[in-house]
Amino acid sequence: MLSNLRIFAVSHQTIPSVHINNICCYKVRASLKRLKPHVPLGRNYSSLPGLIGNDIKSLHSIINPPIAKIRNIGIMAHIDAGKTTTTERILYYSGYTRSLGDVDDGDTVTDFMAQERERGITIQSAAVTFDWKGYRVNLIDTPGHVDFTLEVERCLRVLDGAVAIFDASAGVEAQTLTVWRQADKHNIPRICFLNKMDKTGASFKYAVESIREKLKAKPLLLQLPIGEARTFKGVVDVVTKEKLLWNSNSNDGKDFERKPLLEMSDPELLKETTEARNALIEQVADLDDEFADVVLEEFSENFDLLPAEKLQTAIHRVTLAQTAVPVLCGSALKNKGIQPLLDAVTMYLPSPEERNYEFLQWYKDDLCALAFKVLHDKQRGPLVFMRIYSGTIKPQLAIHNVNGNCTERISRLLLPFADQHVEIPSLTAGNIALTVGLKHTATGDTIVSSKSSALAAARRAEREGEKKHGQNNEAERVLLAGVEIPEPVFFCTIEPPSVSKQPDLEHALKCLQREDPSLKVRLDPDSGQTILCGMGELHIEIIHDRIKREYGLETYLGPLQVAYRETILNSVCATDTLDRTLGDKRHLVTVEVEARPIETSSVTPVIEYAESISEGLLKVSQEAIESGIHSACLQGPLLGSPVQDVAITLHSLTIHPGTSTTMISACVSRCVQKALKKADKQVLEPLMSLEVTVARDYLSPVLADLAQRRGNIQEIQTRQDNKVVIGFVPLADIMGYSTVLRTLTSGSATFALELSTYQAMNSQDQNTLLNRRSGLT
Repeated sequence: MLSNLRIFAVSHQTIPSVHINNICCYKVRASLKRLKPHVPLGRNYSSLPGLIGNDIKSLHSIINPPIAKIRNIGIMAHIDAGKTTTTERILYYSGYTRSLGDVDDGDTVTDFMAQERERGITIQSAAVTFDWKGYRVNLIDTPGHVDFTLEVERCLRVLDGAVAIFDASAGVEAQTLTVWRQADKHNIPRICFLNKMDKTGASFKYAVESIREKLKAKPLLLQLPIGEARTFKGVVDVVTKEKLLWNSNSNDGKDFERKPLLEMSDPELLKETTEARNALIEQVADLDDEFADVVLEEFSENFDLLPAEKLQTAIHRVTLAQTAVPVLCGSALKNKGIQPLLDAVTMYLPSPEERNYEFLQWYKDDLCALAFKVLHDKQRGPLVFMRIYSGTIKPQLAIHNVNGNCTERISRLLLPFADQHVEIPSLTAGNIALTVGLKHTATGDTIVSSKSSALAAARRAEREGEKKHGQNNEAERVLLAGVEIPEPVFFCTIEPPSVSKQPDLEHALKCLQREDPSLKVRLDPDSGQTILCGMGELHIEIIHDRIKREYGLETYLGPLQVAYRETILNSVCATDTLDRTLGDKRHLVTVEVEARPIETSSVTPVIEYAESISEGLLKVSQEAIESGIHSACLQGPLLGSPVQDVAITLHSLTIHPGTSTTMISACVSRCVQKALKKADKQVLEPLMSLEVTVARDYLSPVLADLAQRRGNIQEIQTRQDNKVVIGFVPLADIMGYSTVLRTLTSGSATFALELSTYQAMNSQDQNTLLNRRSGLT
């Protein structure tokens, strides 16, 4: 392969050589060596397309295609809907892998972490680049597990379109709703793929109806299945009125026939398809005025005469406007329906230039990129994934990090072609790049060419904001747009095997935090222990496992604990005086504060100042006052948990001349703590929304178990032959629930959890918790 590349480079002298790193995707290197023996790793990877034999593409067209030919898409779904299997088939049919990987065998391209291969789930999103019929597709396979929701969020932030995958036997599930809301938040056009059409209980009609009812979306049926469950053998293209049948003798699904539907051979199917096509035309005409005019003027008498191209163009516009979603179907595992899905991605999802990013006008043609993912590679150091919005990135380029306010240099520029990394000379707007050499860049950082470029963009944004009154804050937010990081709900202590290994543990945690911003690490001020805070049991378990495998540290985890919060129930005042003499300097501060509960939910304290506090006094001491209030609210009087939903009002402040700001901050903090201790206190516990899918026969024991766990059942829905129990349950009572549920239902039930809110505990449960924490029970 390398010899082919050398020949190619010699015959095109002006083009730099290409370096192929024959390493499976960016995370696999270290972990593959430590994989358990039972995981088969014998895969054949193909070379770069277009670099073998006579079919040689221009390197420039491979690396930098026209922006209209680029598609940045993500694959999102509920856990176990078939995201990774679909991705694997896409890479195979596009010619980038020579064998079909299987999640169960642990040999897929995008699930390459040892933990992913053992568990058969996606943990980290993986980016792969491939070509399909002249289009460049940057595809990101995202996790479906609720503990890794942030992975989905930060990937959607940089995508132009998404493919939502559904299990045809289950329709819309709990995590499907979550990822759909995330896509709504970032205004991402999407298409739906009903996977597992070959599965027992698969129902095309039910799945489409659940999209309409639960997601409040308008499905456009572009395909109809030929058979369902065991009888599924192909699909009908509603737009072109053709049937696509896959060869039953073919092992890989590459061979399929595309035949027009005829009255003689398929009268029933043709009738059904014609009705579906007429309904589709009417639906699109209702949503798109331009298409409606064309239909009324030329084809109102006979819809059959309407060319497929005109209908496809209209569907593209409707998809971009997000007024409806195209729906396709197939079976990734049985290799059916993937090629038409790829055609739909290139046909209906937008190119980067079709997406309207307001902040681009402020940068003109200067570099503007967003770092959306960081990985640590033992050989290369930090690898930073970037979405380029404008300008060009080149190796050895000095870039300015707006968030970190620092300048760094990119040493190498890579493109993640499936499971190989290709070193490239430059990359233009609309692409996703992998950069080497950035030591300080973290997830969500905005990257520009220089500090002056950032200032010029900020000035343009400010001028624009002044024209549209009150838009300045919005401009500033978009300029540094990052990812919202959810608050962790679980925490536990983590200790190294010996004191000498503490620096190594701190380094490992620092690297992991840069990769995963939802992981929080803090130091317990009382015990001096390191506290690990995460999004769930699986999240913390994976972090622990990664520290062991990737950094060689046998760490010890304390018992998992729930992240409670505290609040107060009544208004109280407190006064405090701090009088210290240090050396020949006297520090004297007198403070009076009032703490009161507020109805609106606020994680940080709302700080107010009485009218009697002079502006001059605030000018010199406001930062110290607010620092003191925030530090006091980090540890509540009951459990030492953060205090929320409180307002702190400063009524009076007297400062002796020469008093340091540290003393002011310490006095305010002590005074606020005194006020919180005097008030009636309340513990708030995390309440999880729970969805359990269970067979009818096991419904009673599941409901009885949830009642013991202080569960509050909202409704019980019917999904095909199963029952879906929807309700709320306190996080403290749901720990270890997966094992219990498996036992109760003989392993047939599944469940999904998501943080809903924090609710007040009743006095009996609160007293039990406090006694347990103080060691009385």
